[in-house]
Amino acid sequence: MSELQAQVNYEDMLKAGMHYGRKRTVLNPSMSRYVFTIKDGICIIDLLKTQVHLKNSLEFLKKTIKNGGLVLFVGLTKQSSGSMKNLAEAFGMPYVIDRWLGGTMTNFKVINARVKKLEELEKDMKSGALEKYTKKERLMLTKEMDKMKVRFDGLKKLNRLPDAIFVSSLKESALAVREAKRMGIKVIAIANTDSNPNEIEYIIPANDRSKRSVDLIVDIIKNELTE
Repeated sequence: MSELQAQVNYEDMLKAGMHYGRKRTVLNPSMSRYVFTIKDGICIIDLLKTQVHLKNSLEFLKKTIKNGGLVLFVGLTKQSSGSMKNLAEAFGMPYVIDRWLGGTMTNFKVINARVKKLEELEKDMKSGALEKYTKKERLMLTKEMDKMKVRFDGLKKLNRLPDAIFVSSLKESALAVREAKRMGIKVIAIANTDSNPNEIEYIIPANDRSKRSVDLIVDIIKNELTE
């Protein structure tokens, strides 16, 4: 057993509900190889295979970051937004949570220009440069800045196209994955049994609907990358 697999406690994975897949009726045939059995109509994920693929994904992430690569962390589900944001910030990486902005990678120049605009507004706000405007104009600029922060705050570190993206749910990140594929960017993803694993390079077969499951995976990744 590898050093990493020894750290991924099987009992912890079970307690987190990482093995619970989706209903048999929505099983993607390509995910069948990651299913251990079907119980009461629910697909049960083979956690031994999850361990192996988690190790492969981690090795790729480690190598990418060690070589100065840029990884975009994407957490679009309520179960993952907080932990994915924390993971990205821990390593000074960009992130997208809650909602994917179409064109983040395929129309990078336009998105990047909006990020720069946000940074300029924030700089002007701190320096007092906005004092030349009327109270009403300042209020409007502040509202605009707040809206932009929700959309673009996590992209400030995205000063170029990423070398890889890590998504917390393959099914819920279809647009992000499509853009990554179009731009030749590698994808690492937590994938439930209703996903298409053929779309990505690195899969972590696991329950993406359980916060405990996603948090455990994120914690393992964070600990490994810290080391």
